[in-house]
Amino acid sequence: MHDIRALRADPAGFDAAMARRGLAPVSAELLALDAVRREELTRQQEALSRRNELAKQIGLRKRKGEDTAALEEEARDLRQRLEAFETQRFEIDDRLASLPGILDADVPDGRDESDNVVLHQHGEPPRPNFTPKQHFELGEALGLMDFAAASKLAGARFTVLRGALARLERALGQWMLTLHATEHGYTETSVPYLVNAASMYGTSQLPKFEEDLFKTTDGRYLIPTAEVPLTNLVRDEIVPEAALPFRYTALSPSFRSEAGSAGRDTRGMLRQHQFHKVEMVSVTRPEDSAAEHERMTRCAERVLTELGLTWRRVVLCAGDTGFSAAKTYDLEVWLPGQGAWREISSCSNCRDFQARRMNARMKPSEGKGNVFLHTLNGSGVAVGRALIAVMETHQQADGSVVIPEVLCPGMGGLDRIS
Repeated sequence: MHDIRALRADPAGFDAAMARRGLAPVSAELLALDAVRREELTRQQEALSRRNELAKQIGLRKRKGEDTAALEEEARDLRQRLEAFETQRFEIDDRLASLPGILDADVPDGRDESDNVVLHQHGEPPRPNFTPKQHFELGEALGLMDFAAASKLAGARFTVLRGALARLERALGQWMLTLHATEHGYTETSVPYLVNAASMYGTSQLPKFEEDLFKTTDGRYLIPTAEVPLTNLVRDEIVPEAALPFRYTALSPSFRSEAGSAGRDTRGMLRQHQFHKVEMVSVTRPEDSAAEHERMTRCAERVLTELGLTWRRVVLCAGDTGFSAAKTYDLEVWLPGQGAWREISSCSNCRDFQARRMNARMKPSEGKGNVFLHTLNGSGVAVGRALIAVMETHQQADGSVVIPEVLCPGMGGLDRIS
């Protein structure tokens, strides 16, 4: 959500910020809608004043024994008008909610992922002396990855894992969760997998991205990521400055309809309707969010390094940055079977964009007035994609997969899947 006062102060600047997102100028339309809302609010204040005045007049006339029927009728009409005001949603609120966040100044310009900028790389893509296979070829050959069974049970974009691969998936999630909770300072959190519409609105999935969500018959939504419940923990809260930062982590399933990905990554586990992910969420003072963004991304990078993967950090350009984010780093991992870089983690600083939607504020230790918090989120990392990367990176010529040392305890000491 945007600060209407900033728009009023600098409409040209607001249009320039939206232009970086590829949007046409909107300030004139928004200011006109803002004028309508301000007129309505003025009428509301006038109605409140009149209601208070009527209450005094009715009380005075009753004490004098005079007729109050006309005044009481007017008071009833005013009460109905004021009740309507309380539920009224102005068009400007919907328009502001439909506009993406303002980008940081150092986000590179660009139209799509081809304009993203690689910042640094860890390791070089391995060059095995055999032709590497893709993860689904390895998994099916091992008899431990079954897409046909998943299709029978649920349809396309699901996977059944068995035996050692199922255990490897579990070991990955548990190891990453423990790493973030014990060494990176995040509080392990167990969250609901179903949330209400207010929670989805707070982190910007609603209303713009409803087609990407799974909705239940009672009006709740399956979470697309644990970011939603974790970030909404501070919704409608006023947090003392001294208590910050909050850092949360959770291992949860994620559910996505993949509405816009028809025909993309139809083979294997890269793009699923259901997958597990370890999420990181931070809530900070405004002046700390940029540093927290760097810290969060380093936490995700450590996961990839410990797993022996080749990865790189990419800063997303203006045209590829997500709706809520002011700045996003993607971590991409090299998949030898595909011979390509693929995104495995995304870490974003949303600044106060989500906090305004959630009405999440900080009470400063000094001075008056509350300020909006800053929120950040990042994958630490997607478990399914980590499984893919481990399989393809550590595959052997005979089709077996060597298990990274950090995961061996979670595998009961097993160091290879054959």
